[in-house]
Amino acid sequence: MIKNEHIYRPLYAHTDIMGIVNNTRYLEYFEAGRNELMRSIGYPYTKLEAGNIGLPLIEAHVNYYKPAKYDDEMRIIAFLKSLPTVRIKIEYEIKVGDTLLVDGYTTHSFLDLKRFRPVRPPADFIELLKTYFK
Repeated sequence: MIKNEHIYRPLYAHTDIMGIVNNTRYLEYFEAGRNELMRSIGYPYTKLEAGNIGLPLIEAHVNYYKPAKYDDEMRIIAFLKSLPTVRIKIEYEIKVGDTLLVDGYTTHSFLDLKRFRPVRPPADFIELLKTYFK
């Protein structure tokens, strides 16, 4: 399993008049967690895109437990629990302190950006991931 934690404070613009984070923002926070997870292993999205590979979202699921508020110090935790095939599933938790606010997952397809066809992940990406799944 690969795990990464990222600290983020919601912007005032992400909240309603009560200072509560809008529920649609959590998918953006998942994206921030996913980006940081990829960076943490040394394979940022920019490297995938340089190899003509995209990761379009094909499924998303969010469970809401408690609201985040403006300026909360949120911990966005992203997990990769298995090696990808033509799809990659990343799971998330968002916490303030030890309190779980949200969890869920996103599933993405590896896509050839020129042909817009599903492809297998790059071999060097899989080899890198295998070092975490021994």
